[in-house]
Amino acid sequence: MRNFKFLVSLITNDNDYQLEQANSAQVTAHRLGVEAQILFADNDAITQSTQLLRAIQVPEKERPHAIVLEPVGATALPQVARAAVDSGIGWALVNRDAPYISEIRRTSKVPIFGVSSDQIEVGRIEARQCAALLPRGGSILYIAGSSQNSVAKEREMGLREKIPANIHITVLRGQWTEESAMKAIRSWLSLSTSKKAIVDLVLSQNDAMAIGARKGFQELANEMERERWLAIPYLGCDGVPKTGQSWVRSGLLTATILTPPNTGQAIEMFVEAFEKKKSFPERVFTAVSSIPPIENLAPVNK
Repeated sequence: MRNFKFLVSLITNDNDYQLEQANSAQVTAHRLGVEAQILFADNDAITQSTQLLRAIQVPEKERPHAIVLEPVGATALPQVARAAVDSGIGWALVNRDAPYISEIRRTSKVPIFGVSSDQIEVGRIEARQCAALLPRGGSILYIAGSSQNSVAKEREMGLREKIPANIHITVLRGQWTEESAMKAIRSWLSLSTSKKAIVDLVLSQNDAMAIGARKGFQELANEMERERWLAIPYLGCDGVPKTGQSWVRSGLLTATILTPPNTGQAIEMFVEAFEKKKSFPERVFTAVSSIPPIENLAPVNK
């Protein structure tokens, strides 16, 4: 096997799932005897674009054989993707769909594909979890990622497709981190409308924001109000063993959704493509599942 070099570009190092993505890439690279360099973009699309262009524009012998990207911005860096492929560098987009993938694949001489959890199914599972916990209906506070982010949009699409009509949704926006969710909760609590709000459940599009929401409510000065907010279910997503799954076991979260890391899978696919000339479909999906199983969730408003 050649000494393949892979560059893995991730959103932030302030997120448990992104760290799990980094770990997946490193473990897979070590197992396969290849090299994986991890870059974090600090939640900034310009930083991410600059980091990748620098890696592409070095002399040919110093370039990575392929780039695995989980993008910050909504566009998923189409111009950078074209620059990479034109330079003979493979390109894998993880947890994001982008029209340019099919366009570039038509003429590309290097592998280009996407690997993603089924984000719409994630949203459907969220809806089923909420329905199991609130069989008589109710209101949920939904902390979502950026409205421009395709993962956030697809998860919300799946949620709204399956959520029962008797469950009302109030949407707040975060940036996939604990701190962003805490800020969103603080801002919402400062509104007069929040004083009258009756919320039965807090649902977040990832585990970090679910915990951030809890911490936001923990700041309430009124003990009765604080205890009321902390007593309702908190649901997250990603299910990283040391964080999300651990938080479910400890009771900090009522449920999460396992979305396995896929950077390692992308590296493995590249190695097979380079070594065995194996071709892959434009987009490969990884399975997602509820933790605990939905049938094990007990209603909170019997």
